[in-house]
Amino acid sequence: MTKEVKKKQLEVCAFNVQSCVIAQRVGAARVELCDNPVEGGTTPSAGTIEQVRSMIDIQLYPIIRPRSGNYFYNKEEYEIIRRDILFCKSLGCGGISVGTQKISAEIDKEWLKRIVDWAYPMKVTCNRAFDGTPDLFAALEDLIDCGCERVLTSGGQIGAPQGGLILKRLVEQADDRIIVMPGAGINSGNLEALIAQCAANQYHASARLISPNPLQYVNDKITDYGNLYVSSEKELNKMIQILEQH
Repeated sequence: MTKEVKKKQLEVCAFNVQSCVIAQRVGAARVELCDNPVEGGTTPSAGTIEQVRSMIDIQLYPIIRPRSGNYFYNKEEYEIIRRDILFCKSLGCGGISVGTQKISAEIDKEWLKRIVDWAYPMKVTCNRAFDGTPDLFAALEDLIDCGCERVLTSGGQIGAPQGGLILKRLVEQADDRIIVMPGAGINSGNLEALIAQCAANQYHASARLISPNPLQYVNDKITDYGNLYVSSEKELNKMIQILEQH
């Protein structure tokens, strides 16, 4: 019996309400909502999650990451994680994006199983904490054993296009027991080649651009403005079109 051909999906990594609305408009399947793009994404504020949930109908998976750095947390940080998960559940989010590591950098299965329990019936995506483990193929089995729905990964490389061959092996190993979702560095110029190489069904991208500062006066001596990153609707549309063709 031949396997059913699954529709290819795009998950958009969004850092604000504007990008979430754009993601829904272009036909993305899901939003991973984050704060702090420069530091790899941390948990958005409660107000942001609640506002986004009220404005979009597609699946919403807030990242649950109380700080940047690593994914080796103490008990107090896991309590923050638990409370943030329960808040997302109360809003009717479809799932969460989260990661755990032991001091050895391996997946902390004990804590991840607790997280999956706390989140239920929401689904759990393991984020790129996975890419920081010493053995991706062993870590994939750990995630399956913990009950994760999906893993976001670049194949342990700087970006998914550079990790295509490893991603292919991970997709084959997963064998539909978990969704392997390539992410990091994906754009409309490299997506088609990546699909051909790794044969995954779901992909993750932000297509982010720096939004111009609208203030009529900006003091250049002040350095803590930072940047507002908004997803490019044009670029996301191109990626959606590529996925629909496959």
